[in-house]
Amino acid sequence: MNDMRPLERIVDTDNIKISAKGCQVYYGDTHAIKDVNVEIEGNTVTAFIGPSGCGKSTFLRCLNRMNDTIDICRVEGEILLDGENIYDRSVDPVQLRAKVGMVFQKPNPFPKSIYDNIAYGPRIHGLARTKADLDVIVEKSLRRGAIWNEVKDRLDKPGTGLSGGQQQRLCIARAIATEPEVLLMDEPCSALDPIATSQVEELIDELREQYSVVIVTHSMQQAARVSQKTAFFHLGNLVEFGETGQIFTKPQDPRTESYISGKIG
Repeated sequence: MNDMRPLERIVDTDNIKISAKGCQVYYGDTHAIKDVNVEIEGNTVTAFIGPSGCGKSTFLRCLNRMNDTIDICRVEGEILLDGENIYDRSVDPVQLRAKVGMVFQKPNPFPKSIYDNIAYGPRIHGLARTKADLDVIVEKSLRRGAIWNEVKDRLDKPGTGLSGGQQQRLCIARAIATEPEVLLMDEPCSALDPIATSQVEELIDELREQYSVVIVTHSMQQAARVSQKTAFFHLGNLVEFGETGQIFTKPQDPRTESYISGKIG
């Protein structure tokens, strides 16, 4: 793997939100992620790109301990959120996931009303003392999710009754209702049509004003459109990480160049 020491030149060290140091992931005997070191900035969209099975989603799931739910999965190394190791025994994964929200590939609204989809997280984390407080959080989250105007007159209707693009924006609104600091997105547009994809991409651009956004995408065009930083993964290695424009126009590693040009994929 390339020596990653040049990282310091492309990272604003005063604005580091997440720092991974020597991260290894094993599924049983399979070494899925190999010695990944990366620093993710606040108020930035960072895209993870690479061929299918290269480890980008596996590494993304390390950032909020979603891999904890897989019995045979083992994570080694350090992942720091604001300087605190999220794998320390004192860290409650449930509280961590309130800080590091996640949006999945397929929209997965709960089988509840639109209102209750958003209210669920704030209720279980004790973020609202009264119904009025909850009403404020629900409206604010739906506005931030760019879906308020479409659903404000049917908050009591099932979230599952929305279109695919609306469901995904509802899931984004649900993820930000707990006031996270980081938002992880695992191929959030792969199940959406081009119009819905465009709406979600616009939303991602707006969300980085308040959050660090990390997005896994199989679409290089999408990475180029929405991200400021890009990480290229290949066979479990972080091959290259840098400014998105530089990764796509002047990659430093021949493997990156081969992927960008379509020779590997």
